[in-house]
Amino acid sequence: MNHSVKILAVTQDTHETYKFAVERPDSYSFDPGQATLVAIDREGEREERSPFTFTSLPDDPCLEFTIKTYTERKGETDRMRDLQVGDILQIGDPWGAIRYRGPGLFIAGGAGITPFLSIFRDLHRKGELRKSHLLYSNRHQRDIIAAAELKTRFGDQVHFYLTDEVVPGYQQGHIDIHVLRGFLDTLKPEYGYVCGTPEMTKDLVKALGELGMSKTKIVQEES
Repeated sequence: MNHSVKILAVTQDTHETYKFAVERPDSYSFDPGQATLVAIDREGEREERSPFTFTSLPDDPCLEFTIKTYTERKGETDRMRDLQVGDILQIGDPWGAIRYRGPGLFIAGGAGITPFLSIFRDLHRKGELRKSHLLYSNRHQRDIIAAAELKTRFGDQVHFYLTDEVVPGYQQGHIDIHVLRGFLDTLKPEYGYVCGTPEMTKDLVKALGELGMSKTKIVQEES
């Protein structure tokens, strides 16, 4: 079912990431980690739907999406840079396999952090966030989504990795099986949560399995 919702606020998070607060349809509900299909409600664009994750809390008065735009792709996210308060989006019903199942190790790359943001905010208000750790990879420091919030709420339990830049206080390089081995040996997390590019997700899910984590304990989006 499609719902037409008005944009209530637009704020910029990074040089290419924007937060859109939109109306909440009556009786609309979702679980932290879920997503929906979103389209710009304009002639010639309504059929171009893309999946985006809710980054608001389930009981917030409005819905929020945190969307990384890609100008080089000339697609829907590129056009979203020009959206303003009062413009209309169409959203579908919520869906998605990413759910919080218990404390663990969260691993994200780039925009792959967005399914986790609602989960983190829900855990924070319950006082349970620091039972988990976060590994978050980006190309550059300026690409980090919700950087200040993650630093404040996770403290020393968030670990930022930069692949294309060397910055004091940040890890340099990719998150790989060698990085994961150190955290699994030290933390012994019950669950592993993974979200990134398809290639990154595939590699890290495989690595977690090779390091002894059961497939039933690995949470990822269904392909």
